[in-house]
Amino acid sequence: MINLERGKDILLFYEKHKWDYVETYSKRSISGFYAWYTLLVHALRENGYRVHENDYKLALANPTYPIGIVGTPNCIPKWPLPNPAILGPSMYDNPSQNPHLMKDPRFKYYLLTCNWLKDVFEKVYGNTCVLWYAGISTDEWGDTKNNQKSIDVLIYDKVRWEREKTVPLFLDPIKAYLDKKGLSYFVLPYGNITHEVYKDLLGKSKSMVFLCEHETQGIAYQEALASNVPIIAWDHGWWTDPVWPAFSENPIPATSVPNFSKECGEKFKMISDFPEIFERFWTNLDSYEPRAYIEKEVSFKVSADLYAKYYFSI
Repeated sequence: MINLERGKDILLFYEKHKWDYVETYSKRSISGFYAWYTLLVHALRENGYRVHENDYKLALANPTYPIGIVGTPNCIPKWPLPNPAILGPSMYDNPSQNPHLMKDPRFKYYLLTCNWLKDVFEKVYGNTCVLWYAGISTDEWGDTKNNQKSIDVLIYDKVRWEREKTVPLFLDPIKAYLDKKGLSYFVLPYGNITHEVYKDLLGKSKSMVFLCEHETQGIAYQEALASNVPIIAWDHGWWTDPVWPAFSENPIPATSVPNFSKECGEKFKMISDFPEIFERFWTNLDSYEPRAYIEKEVSFKVSADLYAKYYFSI
């Protein structure tokens, strides 16, 4: 029998799903759901915690010891363990999908990975909602600032909704502007890239334009920041997923860069603002310190210690 030690042992449960592995043009990559889980496990282990994965027998033998349930909510309706639990991240899109969830006395905290989503959930789940971020490994995503750079601007195209309207309004004018300035760029389409290819591109790129309507964490752009690549991000301010009207009568405020500061780069809202803001961004390119921001705010240590704080408070 394993003797569990508070402050040291963490029991995590994740139910794998058929969409956890996605085929790309060169290899299989993992889904966002599974990425959050694996990053949590890696961060905890790297910082000295003992992680026990999907050990139902161990949890049942220690029914008052806390557990963490990570991933989509398929398992929740018939969750068998009596242990007090932290839920999340990546459970529900909206609390209205299960408004009574946190009335279950076993469930103590509900993890959210950004402030805008926390604002939505705490209207229903109250003060059980807490912030947590997946850590970005600064060992895996090394500093590329002093590399020989052949791409001026890496354009990360993660426009997901109404592309037939949004691409001509944003991506095309940005490309035309960069052409006019004589800057080289590479358009990276979301969903068809591996870590290896992405790392190679970051190593060649002086900067990034990040085009995405909204993010709940934005691991990919944070990996760019960890690589010391400054970002100018489109941040129009609203949750534009087509499902939003099912959950709210009014538009829901959101952001594309939930963890971001002036150390990381710049943001723009309207395409008409882009030239002026890009000029400031490009002029000050060498002054940004995005990697330092990640080390302070979204490192493996910060992620692990934040999770452990909630976990061992139960």
